[in-house]
Amino acid sequence: MTTFESPIKTINKTQEDIFTFLSDFNNFTPLIPADKVEGWRVEGEECYFKIPNVGDVSLKMIEKEAPNTIKIAPAGKVPFEFNFWVQLKSVAPYDTKMKLTIKADLNMMMKMVAKKPIQNGIEAIADGLAAFLNAQR
Repeated sequence: MTTFESPIKTINKTQEDIFTFLSDFNNFTPLIPADKVEGWRVEGEECYFKIPNVGDVSLKMIEKEAPNTIKIAPAGKVPFEFNFWVQLKSVAPYDTKMKLTIKADLNMMMKMVAKKPIQNGIEAIADGLAAFLNAQR
């Protein structure tokens, strides 16, 4: 398994508020880039979308440990197996640290091709989530 981690981000919200927000895929709707994702929909603990030139993607929340961890995994066929974690840690009231982690089962060829895009992607997701959450009242 290859591990990808985001830098730790600081969010000026309570750990519980962030966990509640991230525990519901419906809350991700305003974060979905319309130019990169098509057909975004949520059904309970699963979300479905299409990435142009890549294909259909479905994800499901497979584990939630309130208010610390959310684990997400593929819900359908994927080119490689992976798990995605969101880890939250309260440092003080309204001072929560967030780290994203992806563990992916990549063969040598996939690792060469996908390592940089996955790392850049997890960093962009962490930046976007932190900016969005910090901007919310």
